[in-house]
This record gives sequence, C-alpha cells and structure tokens, in this order.
Amino acid sequence: MVKGKWTVSILLISSLIGLSGCAEKETAEKVTKPAKQVETKAPEEQIKEEEPKPIVVNVIDPNTKEVIKTFMPIDMGFETDQDSYKKELEQWAKGLARGTDTTPGYDQRMELDKIKNGKIIKGKPQVILEEEELVERVLAASVNGGDIDLPIYIKESGYNPEEIDSLDDVVLASFSSYFNPGVVGRSKNIQLSANAIDYVIVGDGDVFSFNTTVGPSDAANGYQKAKEIVNKKLVDGIGGGICQTSSTLFNAIDKVGVSYIEKHHHSLSVGYVPAGRDATVSYGGKDFRFQNTTGIPLLIKTIYQRGKLTVEIRTSAKYKQLYAKGN
Repeated sequence: MVKGKWTVSILLISSLIGLSGCAEKETAEKVTKPAKQVETKAPEEQIKEEEPKPIVVNVIDPNTKEVIKTFMPIDMGFETDQDSYKKELEQWAKGLARGTDTTPGYDQRMELDKIKNGKIIKGKPQVILEEEELVERVLAASVNGGDIDLPIYIKESGYNPEEIDSLDDVVLASFSSYFNPGVVGRSKNIQLSANAIDYVIVGDGDVFSFNTTVGPSDAANGYQKAKEIVNKKLVDGIGGGICQTSSTLFNAIDKVGVSYIEKHHHSLSVGYVPAGRDATVSYGGKDFRFQNTTGIPLLIKTIYQRGKLTVEIRTSAKYKQLYAKGN
C-alpha cells in the first residue's frame, strides 16, 4: 500500500512540473515577441509638408526660351502694397524695353528699306516690347505663379514690295538748298549723307530716323573735316555739313504733312535754309525723326549737283490721288 501511494504522488508531482514548464515557456514567448511599431513623423517633417510652395513668376524670352527674370511677388509686397509692387514692375519693364546706360533694350528702331537698281535692299523691322502689357502679365501671374512670355512684337515697313517700281512715279514735294562747292570737305559730307537717304522707302506709319539711316559720319565712312556749329561756335569737325542734308530733307517732307518725333535747331543761325527751318543732327546725340502719317508710302529721292542739293518726296500716281483726296 505504501509503495502504491508513493507511485501516485510521484506521478502527480511530475504532471504538475510538466504543466508548470509549459506555462512558463508560453509566457516567455509572449513577452519576447516584438510589438508592432506605429510610424510617427517628427514635428519638423509635418510642418514642412504643411508649408505652401512659394509663388514664383518666371519671365521668358520667347526667342531664346531663356528665363530672363524671376519674381517672388510676396517678398516684393504683392499682397501688402500692390501699388508699390506695380510701380516697381513698371520701372523694370521700362528699362528692359528701352535699355539702360549699361544694357541695350529690347526695343529696336526700324532700319528702312531702300531701292537700288530696281531691287529692295532690306533694312530691319521695328522691334517693340510692350511695357504695359508686360506689367499686366506679371501682375496676373503673381496670384498663383507661373511662366510668362515677353510681349515682343515685330513691325514691318508699311508698303507693298510689289509696288516699288511705281513709287518713283510722281513728286509730292521738293526743296533745294545751296552750298559752296569750293569747300571740298563740306561738299563731300553733303554728298555722302545725301546718298545715304537716297531712295529710302518710308512706308505708311514708318518712323524715319536720320541718324539710323545715315549712320556714323566719321572718317571710317569717308567723311571729311569741315566747319560745324558746336555750342554757338564754328569749329572744325569730321562730318561738318550733314546738317544741310537733314535740313533740306525737313523742308521737303514738311510740305506733305508728317508727325515729328524729334527735331532740333542749331545754336546759331544757318544760311542755307530760312530762319527756324533747320534740323541739326549728331550721331549718338540729336536726331531728326518723323513718322509717316500721310496714309501712303513715300520715297525719298536726293539729287546732288555742284553747289546744290535737292530732296524730293515721291510716290505712285495711284497714291498721289489718294493723298490728294485725304488733304
């Protein structure tokens, strides 16, 4: 009997030990199993994601596709002082179009076409950067940002190339001035400048610039030393005499009625045109400019003779009739 009790006791203890061991193993496994981690972002990363992207306006040259200017409207006061922002844009647009002391502008004067041996010698079209339109484009893009193109326009001369043979038909107006042919340098300068404007086509709406058409009156272009008026004094200078050409042209073109953009008088009276009827010029300085507002294309013709210069303003017979009706 005693032996049987011990046997039962041993079996019970073994069972308890087995059960106890399994429970400990299970608990250990539960404790050591790694818990699933929840991803959290640092506060700095959350702030970065919430920050809006800065508003940027890029101004692009449509010809080169390059970004020539980048604006940050908010930094420039677009939201706080739009009047000041607009004024700053206007100043920038003005410099971009017209140029500064160090940088040329986008605006380019037209170099008028000429006729030579019955063929057209092409000049250059007028290039215009519309300042007001540029400012409006930047202002519109300043709300949400984006890219804008410069509003650049090309203006060709206002005449029909197929009609060049008839532009020499009739004379609308003419004027002659006289000079001393014995003064060789001055005579040569008048001849060279007269040749430069000979057979120049001034189309309807075109702007004629004496300095642009004639170019530098320097020794490199064949001009000689002659007397010229500088600060109310007669001094020797290369190109003296070209003002007689510009003044003769003025007196001829004035008879057909054009709009003057730039015209200057000499600081002293001159003898080759009536008082107050002169138009002085100086390359890189004073210019003689007018716009053809007659409504028809015009042709400038010069006739250089010994001691005499004549400038004629010509057009076709058809256009002369139209001109006569309009005047």
